[in-house]
Amino acid sequence: MTPTLVRNQLGADASAPADAGTRARDWAEIQERMLAPLYEAVYDRMEVGAATRMLSLGCGSGLAMLVAAARGAHVTGVDSDRERLALARARLLPDAGWDDAPAHSPHPARRRARLLEDGGPAPVGADGAPYNLITVFEPIGCAAGDSEGLVPALRSAVPLAVRGATVVLTGWGPPERCATAAVLQVAARLADTARPPRTEPGRWRPTLRDDLEDVAARTGLKPDGSGRVSCPFGYADVGSAVRGLLSTGLFDAAVRATDRSQVEKEVAEALHPYQREDGTVWMPNVFRYLVCVT
Repeated sequence: MTPTLVRNQLGADASAPADAGTRARDWAEIQERMLAPLYEAVYDRMEVGAATRMLSLGCGSGLAMLVAAARGAHVTGVDSDRERLALARARLLPDAGWDDAPAHSPHPARRRARLLEDGGPAPVGADGAPYNLITVFEPIGCAAGDSEGLVPALRSAVPLAVRGATVVLTGWGPPERCATAAVLQVAARLADTARPPRTEPGRWRPTLRDDLEDVAARTGLKPDGSGRVSCPFGYADVGSAVRGLLSTGLFDAAVRATDRSQVEKEVAEALHPYQREDGTVWMPNVFRYLVCVT
């Protein structure tokens, strides 16, 4: 396992809440694990293992990388969120000395691991070996403009991969198959209360059938299969659900149009149909992935 983390501009959001650290922790501790079935399904299909050199665009706090690394993959992560990246570093590179471990280190994986704080994606190993798998596990397709930063990021990453490398894009499934879509509509409604009305990037919109195919076409990738994965969102209580959902950034436009307390209140109300007798919240969802080749 050779984890590498790189900071990039993918998905940068200057309007992030002041307490970015709290939101990053909510993402890592509550929300990120909801996509674990998606990670596992993709890795099973791609037969991720020791021969895999993976670049994860929008790696977040590193759970998808951790799962791949546990299978023996060499992993590199790219994200613009400093707080999430710090959490990924704590998960994947807890020993600060890994980056400059000597050549005679008894831990070869440590000798190969690197942590690049600035710049774009880089080859995983010191030998400059290219990637053979690029993943985008930050789902697209439910926020206006959520693919705009992804297309140039993919165009920059593809030349770093071997010819015929696999690229996996992920997105939300049809709204009628995603219970969370009804809650996300709160974000759109509250964002519309801004005066004058805003049509800014990040505002919720219904998922379109060809969102992933559109990104592939704009990036010059050739689709080579797809799949759907059940990813239910389950929370211990309504409070945890609100914190987890707001950590996604999908409610940022609503917060700017009103205020955080109003958004929290209305999201909590929208969650009531999904609250069970024991107080837990359960929302069935389907996510989609598209397999492409370079």
